[in-house]
Amino acid sequence: MPATGFFWHERCFWHDPGAIGVFSSPGEFLQPQPASESPESKRRLKNLLEVSGLIDELAVRKPPPAAREDLERFHTARYLDTLEAGDRAGGGDGGDCAPYSSGSLAAACQSTGLAIAAVEAVASGELSRAYALCRPPGHHAESDRGRGFCLLGNIPVAVLRARARGLVGRVAILDWDVHHGNGHQTAFYMNPEVFTVSLHQAGNYPLETGGFEEQGEGPGFGYNLNLPLPPGCGLGAYDHAMTELVLPAIEAFDPELIVVACGYDACAKDPLGKMMLNSNAFARMTAQVMALAERVCKGRLVMVHEGGYSEGYVPLCGHAVIQVLAGSDIRVPDPQNDEIAAWAYQSLQFHQREIIDRWCEAWAAAGRLSPPSNASTRNSRP
Repeated sequence: MPATGFFWHERCFWHDPGAIGVFSSPGEFLQPQPASESPESKRRLKNLLEVSGLIDELAVRKPPPAAREDLERFHTARYLDTLEAGDRAGGGDGGDCAPYSSGSLAAACQSTGLAIAAVEAVASGELSRAYALCRPPGHHAESDRGRGFCLLGNIPVAVLRARARGLVGRVAILDWDVHHGNGHQTAFYMNPEVFTVSLHQAGNYPLETGGFEEQGEGPGFGYNLNLPLPPGCGLGAYDHAMTELVLPAIEAFDPELIVVACGYDACAKDPLGKMMLNSNAFARMTAQVMALAERVCKGRLVMVHEGGYSEGYVPLCGHAVIQVLAGSDIRVPDPQNDEIAAWAYQSLQFHQREIIDRWCEAWAAAGRLSPPSNASTRNSRP
């Protein structure tokens, strides 16, 4: 059996947020167009895996949707009741920029079911690694409302269920979506057994969350790490942040399982982010996290698909990630990879280094860092 699982379901592609384009809702002077959170980027990723043949090297699973009792581990009964009523009435908005239509709740439950099954397959040792092609995404959903195209908290529900069933103890959640992982933060803000890390564009979405000073509360203080990077960060900045802070912080936490909220909207082609990554950058980050997982948690790693709104470029990023995850030789050419890497300001800029190093110093002063696994990268860029 392949060591890497691939969890998907056609139902997830049938969620329809409406003809809102890049906006949160329609308007009088906004000509209708497909929502930026459309099924195409995800469907094209699945199709690319089929065409390249990489999917044949994966353990493909189509698990059942999440049950109400599992959703209630994170979400309030009142919120779930509201979603069910809205679904029967033809749709609505889950709270803050989370539009949906009839049938969307079934898709959202299916999406959460993918995350649940992926986490449990890896936590139980059935699989070494897994990728869940979730849609709708989940990292913005909070216990009592949907936000940012997210209706249900895919990762919080999956992690809470796995922990409740005794499959895993300490879990690290790394969110590299370009938007802040506020849902994961709120779910585990007082929990010292789950370390949440969000590497995102500062002040994008949500506007009011994601600062470095938000580090947890009560027994959870010191177990939430935000890296709000300035717009325009590219290969150098992300590599510096990962090497100097993200990976050492997770290693110091010593998790039994690592879950990555794998958004691709930090790519250079995304309409909702202002970062400059290429597909190779996502592959490199995946390799870095895999190496860390091998050192600290027997390789247990789950990738859960989040944002990413370039229908053409997301499939190339996703394929690159899954190729690394599966240890496969099957790759597809990315015609934009080298061009993006050659863009100006891709190297680590002085202001980016200054910000990241300040966070490193603060986190290290609190005794929450392991030495970087590749210390030779220190001060290697102008």
